[in-house]
Amino acid sequence: MIDLRSDTVTWPTDEMRQAMAEAVVGDDVYGEDPTLNRLEELGAQKVGKDASLFVPSGTMGNLVALLSHTRPGDEIIVGAEAHIYYYEVGGLCRVAGVLPRLIDDQDGIFTAEAIEQAFRPPNMHFPETRLICLENTHNRGGGAVTPVENMREIYYLSRKHGLAVHLDGARIFNAAIAAGCPVTDFTRYADSVTVCLSKGLSAPVGSLLAGPREFVARARKARKLVGGGMRQAGVLAAAGIIALEKMVYRLADDHVNARRLAEGLAVIPGIVIDPRRVQTNIVSYGLAGITDGEFLKRLQGRGVLAGSPAPQRVRMVANRMVSAANIETALDVVRAVMIEA
Repeated sequence: MIDLRSDTVTWPTDEMRQAMAEAVVGDDVYGEDPTLNRLEELGAQKVGKDASLFVPSGTMGNLVALLSHTRPGDEIIVGAEAHIYYYEVGGLCRVAGVLPRLIDDQDGIFTAEAIEQAFRPPNMHFPETRLICLENTHNRGGGAVTPVENMREIYYLSRKHGLAVHLDGARIFNAAIAAGCPVTDFTRYADSVTVCLSKGLSAPVGSLLAGPREFVARARKARKLVGGGMRQAGVLAAAGIIALEKMVYRLADDHVNARRLAEGLAVIPGIVIDPRRVQTNIVSYGLAGITDGEFLKRLQGRGVLAGSPAPQRVRMVANRMVSAANIETALDVVRAVMIEA
């Protein structure tokens, strides 16, 4: 089966499995797990922050960031299509108790102008705006990269209004590879950042939340609040270390495969896609002449798995488990399904 549903389907490498089996561990709640401590130091270094915190998932990382930046009743500025708002079970309201002020990010690109328009000045009738939440790359935006210039302008805007900036950087290394720049060119314009280890980087579990030391200290307590205090977590951290040290630059292979997939889809009748919009490893396209449900069913029957983020939309995500030859096979399958439609 060719699994193009997500880059979360990646398996740990053999080297990761071996490192997990041999990891030196301790109790992380007491700060005594040397392997986890090493991962957190490495993660902070990679994204240019003072410290980082290991969390079981990106969703928990974003939630802990909200809990650490805000107080219940505060307002945050966030995209209407952002993962924090769209896919995290309403945790921003239910757990963090914050009010989302939504901006239009349908194309996956955040701009300072849109955020400036959403900002509400101090007023006794308004909640207090505390935080701007960005996402780079943008999941529902088809893996779009918000340029460094945009992030810089947003960061300067946040300083003007006394706001913090949190970056959901689940795929921030994809953004850096696509832009051809160090990841710190992006992360320097955020006060905190989450980084996912278990997507394209292929670790089995986990994300990192990074920022200033005092922020991470608050985040460590917030992680405990939501049940994220772990014990011998070095078993998981061992794979995360390899993910950061050895798996970042291979993301370029996923981008090449995604571009080939997009170009091949563009010449198939009934597929609606502009390959120029594919910047990283996510390929999102429309359908004509067949429902998304029937399309996915027929793909699966021929050995290809994909997803549907919206009616008459399909998403395919290049990942380490999918080779260039697999991409050609997937294109053949899509072509056959559309001929039958």
